[in-house]
Amino acid sequence: MTAAVSSLDPAELSRRVKLAATDSGFELCGIAPAVSPVGLSRLDDWLEQGFAGEMGYIARRREAYSHPENVQRGVRSLIVCAMNYRGAEPATCGPGEARVARYAWSGADYHDFLRARLHQVADTLHALGPGTKTRVVVDTAPLLERDFARLAGMGWFGKNTMLIHKRMGSRLLLGAILTDAELAYDQPHETSHCGTCTRCLEACPTDAFPEPGVLDARKCISYLTIELRSPIPAEARPGIGGWLFGCDVCQDVCPWNHKPPRTAAVEFIPRGDLNPAGAAEILNLSESEFHARFDGSPLDRPGYDGLRRNAAIVLGNTSGTASIADLAPHLGDPSSLVRGAVAWALGRIGGHAAYAALNERIAIETDETVLNELHAALGQASIPPPNSSISSEISSSVTAGGGSAEAAASPRSRS
Repeated sequence: MTAAVSSLDPAELSRRVKLAATDSGFELCGIAPAVSPVGLSRLDDWLEQGFAGEMGYIARRREAYSHPENVQRGVRSLIVCAMNYRGAEPATCGPGEARVARYAWSGADYHDFLRARLHQVADTLHALGPGTKTRVVVDTAPLLERDFARLAGMGWFGKNTMLIHKRMGSRLLLGAILTDAELAYDQPHETSHCGTCTRCLEACPTDAFPEPGVLDARKCISYLTIELRSPIPAEARPGIGGWLFGCDVCQDVCPWNHKPPRTAAVEFIPRGDLNPAGAAEILNLSESEFHARFDGSPLDRPGYDGLRRNAAIVLGNTSGTASIADLAPHLGDPSSLVRGAVAWALGRIGGHAAYAALNERIAIETDETVLNELHAALGQASIPPPNSSISSEISSSVTAGGGSAEAAASPRSRS
């Protein structure tokens, strides 16, 4: 393999790389040696306790995390860069309105714009060191980015497991460049500055931190609304509150996030329809409308059914009987994931109309998981069925708009 060649010494080369990072829009840049990450044992413990939930790809790639060499052969240095995404404050949500995590509310995919900026920095390295080899990584390769950010002097791990920088806080998106170039390494950040503060732990709506510095992803709202493909556990649904996608609670309460500068980057300007988002509008999207609106954005990750599942839960948590007209038709939705979430939402809202819709659906539902949701929802609603005229009216709404009851019950249409 041809060795990287540069007329600059490692210190000057590193200085130029950091200038290029600033010019490319990164607020922070640090450089670390390519070594086995010290957090590997913590990863093992975390996996052993089952805290990864359904994210099986982490365990499958466990050995690859053991050294950056498994990501880029011949790597000697890691250039870690961070963008601050603290921008506008979230709008106040009314009934039926949903929150989207700040990093995603512009609709721009951070993988794309971070990768483009990192390639600009890598281009500088190539120009200064002919023959240099690089690989750009943004959150997809088996690399413990936070460990290398700490090793590069960019901050410490908070009790909510986030990387925190004294000046920039924790609202940071990380990316890295792996290179065979010899660079000057920054001093690791060895101290923590959280002190006795436990605000993040206490504020978590779903109690996702079994102890400081440990996250049980199975209870984390971000995992539940983004990564989880199956029904959200019933005990976690009330804590989700108004979160449609992701969660910012543990960062919103962190004192280190109260004073960082606000970014002017256009990639973090919230879209009007995502700050806040209309939960009923999301639930009622057709699949083609969903793709037209969210393809290429972070909100595409949960998928069409996953995001509508989340919207139904938001409606159950934040709205009253006015949302029944939007929810009830989706008891006939082709997706069992959506039907189950809608049943739960109607049970949580309660009232005669919700009870009647649930009661009508239970007679024709064939999916066992959804049937269990319907029975639980009827028990939660605890309202006797209304008179037959109201029941007939709700029955009509159940089979309108969300697909026919027969179609939803047929094996071919169930998801």
